[in-house]
Amino acid sequence: MTAEFILSELLSMANPEKAAFLQRFFKTGPGQYAEGDVFLGLVAPLTRSIAKVNKQTPLPELQKLMDSEYHEARLCALLIAVEQFKKASEADRKKLYDFYLSNARRINNWDLVDVTCPHLVGLYLLDKDRSRLYELAESDCLWEQRIAMVSTVTFIRNREYTDTLALAEKLMSHKHDLMHKAVGWMLREVGKKDRETLSAFLEEYATRLPRTALRYAIEHYPEDQRQYFLKKK
Repeated sequence: MTAEFILSELLSMANPEKAAFLQRFFKTGPGQYAEGDVFLGLVAPLTRSIAKVNKQTPLPELQKLMDSEYHEARLCALLIAVEQFKKASEADRKKLYDFYLSNARRINNWDLVDVTCPHLVGLYLLDKDRSRLYELAESDCLWEQRIAMVSTVTFIRNREYTDTLALAEKLMSHKHDLMHKAVGWMLREVGKKDRETLSAFLEEYATRLPRTALRYAIEHYPEDQRQYFLKKK
């Protein structure tokens, strides 16, 4: 199971028309957040199916995929890493975690981050020190910052909210809309589990949250409560 074989499989399914649409949708133009990313035009289920068939691919071959110019090649490598993580020993989980974060700047679009980091970074750190997330949040790289924020959804699912709220406070003043959405999304997930905890956070920080983040956070509130927090802006 080699990177060359996997890439040939991906290339055989390339759809130029779909690729052109995806490159617009994922903002790959000059000056946009994913400038220079190249799509083959595969739908996600196809990439997932290739990943599952090749889930025994060793890390050196996955690294070759991560170094590819093709978005779907990097996605496939990350999905394989997630598949391997599910049944890995603790030592191998550490290797996969290190592999993931060493490639964080190549995980350079929101879909690559969102569909993988909760199932690897978040899960690995569930019973461990989480200071690495705060280091990522201090990075100058948007994707490392988004990994830090979105990985906490795994903690939320286990009714642990402290890191989500702390990182939301740290990242709420970020200049990029993609981080506003990530912060709001994670806060919304907290609210689904514990509305009281989210409301207490919003009482303190609603005036400082970007409007996009606030709207995401209160999406599931009753209309009167939504208006209450929106009027704090």
